[in-house]
Amino acid sequence: MEENTPTVSLVSCMHFVQRGVAKSVPEKIELTEKELEKIIKQTADDLRITEQGDDQSDEEGETETREPPANPNDEFNFDQYDEEDNTTANPIGIGTVATLPNLGDLSEDVQIRTEGPDSDEEDDIIKPTDNLLLVGHVESDASILEVHIFNKEEGSFYVHHDIILPWFPLCIEWLSHDPTDPQPGNLCALGGMDPVIQVWDLDIENCLEPAYKLGKKPNKKKKIKRIGHKDAVLDLSWNKNFTHVLASGSADNTVLLWDLDQGTPHTKINCFSDKVQSLCFHPLEAQTLLAGACDGRARVLDCRTPDTHRGWSLEPEIERVVWDKHNPFCFAMSNNVGKVAYVDCRQDLPLWTIDAHEKEVTGLILSEQVPGLLITASTDGTLKTWDVTSGGATQVSMRSNRCGQSLCVATCPDAPLSLALGGDNKQCHIELVDLTVNEQVLNRFGPRIPAAATEAMES
Repeated sequence: MEENTPTVSLVSCMHFVQRGVAKSVPEKIELTEKELEKIIKQTADDLRITEQGDDQSDEEGETETREPPANPNDEFNFDQYDEEDNTTANPIGIGTVATLPNLGDLSEDVQIRTEGPDSDEEDDIIKPTDNLLLVGHVESDASILEVHIFNKEEGSFYVHHDIILPWFPLCIEWLSHDPTDPQPGNLCALGGMDPVIQVWDLDIENCLEPAYKLGKKPNKKKKIKRIGHKDAVLDLSWNKNFTHVLASGSADNTVLLWDLDQGTPHTKINCFSDKVQSLCFHPLEAQTLLAGACDGRARVLDCRTPDTHRGWSLEPEIERVVWDKHNPFCFAMSNNVGKVAYVDCRQDLPLWTIDAHEKEVTGLILSEQVPGLLITASTDGTLKTWDVTSGGATQVSMRSNRCGQSLCVATCPDAPLSLALGGDNKQCHIELVDLTVNEQVLNRFGPRIPAAATEAMES
């Protein structure tokens, strides 16, 4: 075996972005010699501090406190946020970036351009008919956020640009709320093995740092208290009704509701006895959040009164939860032994439970465009479609996946029968699936597809 054989090679998370939200020509970062030198120096300092130990404390009742902020209304001193030393993480993965041996030899007016001279300008343009597919890709020690272009009509699929990440990505959520701009943006929140959430601007290429971060690690030496989670962030859900709210679920057994305008957690929910693996805000009720945890229970929470919730069991561990947009009282949940259940919140027990797969169901989708279409994907290497309109679940199709064990699945919002699967097969990390080629699926669900999607499919 070669020494350089990757020890890890997989796609851990993915998310489709609807058409028309991305800039047709993303901005490109061009760094001067001094800016690049500053970034490298700051990152080297962060790495040295990390290697020496952060002198962190998880004690919430620390006696040491920070100096009072200059602005009494700025409780967390965010006015000075950019001036503080950031020891939360290695922001650009400097170990994978080539450094310049002698920056002093460069003239001050030289700019470091990251786009190559042979780049295809046409591929750089994002068309109104393009969807973005955000992919968390791990290859050996390198973790990358890849921004793919997917065009159903043209049959195109390629990486438009990518971003180096400092840690293993576990979840992705798209959001349009930009605290610094009243206009909608094109942003991506990422959670991973680090407790600090990163938010990246997808309309900027060659960016070395996130637009902003949610959370901070504690540091006694710098008298910095913890803000946010204590452990890995396992899932994220953006509130499309209250766009300044983002929910995060963590391995520290809590859910935090973040105020994106303030950059701080507004509410902490700690009614869980194990890791919170899956979150989903209700599509219509802004205050209602669905959460699934490793304690085997899915809970519907009222964010206005966090202590108020109802729960349903699907032991031993909940993997995914998702609301049914076509029946707002209902949701589906899956677990780590292959079961899927469908719940009406007005009843104490699930309406039905099925043995959907032989192993954990890591992908669970109730189509927002096609009523009754349930899609499940599993680490047993199969993808299945189900019809759930008749008071139960009827299997319509099953296929084996080329991407190996399915770790994540996403549906395209503008092509409801087009899917992307992510897995751990080194020869095929991402598999695109067109369900319209399956006669059984098309006969069963074709008449339910919205007219706009049907026209796009035919074109």
